[in-house]
Amino acid sequence: MADELDDPRRSKVFRRILSLAGEAIAEFKMIEDGDRLLAGVSGGKDSLMLLHVLAHFRQCAPIRFDVIPVCFDPQFPGFELDTLKAYCRMQGWPLEVVSLDVPAILKEKHREDHPCVLCSRLRRGHLHGEADRRGCRKIVLGHHLDDLCVSLLISLFRGQGITTMGPNVPADGGTKRLLRPLAMVPEALLKEAAGLFRLPHCGDCVYREQLERDGDRAWGKRLLAQLETRIPHIRQQMLRSMRNLQTGYLLDSHFLD
Repeated sequence: MADELDDPRRSKVFRRILSLAGEAIAEFKMIEDGDRLLAGVSGGKDSLMLLHVLAHFRQCAPIRFDVIPVCFDPQFPGFELDTLKAYCRMQGWPLEVVSLDVPAILKEKHREDHPCVLCSRLRRGHLHGEADRRGCRKIVLGHHLDDLCVSLLISLFRGQGITTMGPNVPADGGTKRLLRPLAMVPEALLKEAAGLFRLPHCGDCVYREQLERDGDRAWGKRLLAQLETRIPHIRQQMLRSMRNLQTGYLLDSHFLD
């Protein structure tokens, strides 16, 4: 335990995260020699743990690649940008910051009551723009296994198809790839590692209470926890299902043999 407190990178939980992330990177051919990766950084535990994972692989992988961490300052009250910058500086990560006046845009578009779709679209568009400016054809995001499971449930229940957040998917008309190295990592592991790494708290979204009350993703997470009382290890079971697509038994006539 003393070793974990002295250097959390030697902890069992971080080694487990590295093992799962390494498996996903290899299986889905995410990173190649000479890649320039733009990593989206929100200031939350997922994106910061993603940077720790990428930093580890940069040191020990047999290939060479660059990681450019980019954070959008949403200019929400309570977002502690200086805290995030100080942590990244301490880790030796060259964090790039792009200001985005989200509150003003939401007010102009009269979307304060339903901010998430527009906010997500703004961040996604600017993320691709920053990737273009920095010559990055791959964008790395911190979505984890719980995110994939919840996305699958929401998509299924909303009639959007049997789909989720893929580990390596085309984006921006096929000019880029979206990578999710933490796709096989349960959120619980990231939470445990975040405590060991003493990650900073950089503030919460000002719409957090609304999202927790009315948002699909918060509802999906609660449903996943409820289902786990009936089905132990449900995340790993859903991961097995997502890796075993039996097209002949679905109702898509494109796969009719």
